[in-house]
Amino acid sequence: VQIVESGGGLVQPGGSLTLSCTASEFSLDEYNIGWFRQAPGKEREGVSCIRRDGSTYYASFAEGRFAISRDNAKNTIYLRMEQVKPEDTSVYYCAAVAGLIREEKWWIEYEYDWWGQGTQVTVSS
Repeated sequence: VQIVESGGGLVQPGGSLTLSCTASEFSLDEYNIGWFRQAPGKEREGVSCIRRDGSTYYASFAEGRFAISRDNAKNTIYLRMEQVKPEDTSVYYCAAVAGLIREEKWWIEYEYDWWGQGTQVTVSS
């Protein structure tokens, strides 16, 4: 099982970026998918989650600025980031877990079984 993130890069404050998460050997629509991020010197934190049933969840800092979505035909999960800020600078990770993930636990990293290697997002002018 391999998860691969892409789409990171350098973006100016106030700009937009879309991250992608794809997988080999399994269909992402059968899993709950989370996006996490980790900035230098900080702990990894949950950004957003889309469950198998389509329910979506966001961290407070992402609400209203980020959007998570699925494209089952492409076996891809997207994280659209808008109005980005310098504090959004982090390595962004995609993670997957089968079964049921409870609403109150979507942001807990040990709830997820498979992880990608991450993609760097840098917000700077």
